[in-house]
Amino acid sequence: MTSKNIILTIVGVVIGAIAGYLYYIEIGCVSGTCAITSKPLNSTLYGGVMGGLLFNTFSEKSPKK
Repeated sequence: MTSKNIILTIVGVVIGAIAGYLYYIEIGCVSGTCAITSKPLNSTLYGGVMGGLLFNTFSEKSPKK
């Protein structure tokens, strides 16, 4: 992986974590039985993982030698 790919993935993790936390704040889970959105930590971590995976799909692949 190049440094550009790593930076792109880290940006995706940060944006995803922010989006996950905002999802918890705005929508969340009223009953508290939702696995992902019942706690802010779970929602933030899940958003970070999903953001990192999403942004990683846009990274350039290194050519094979």
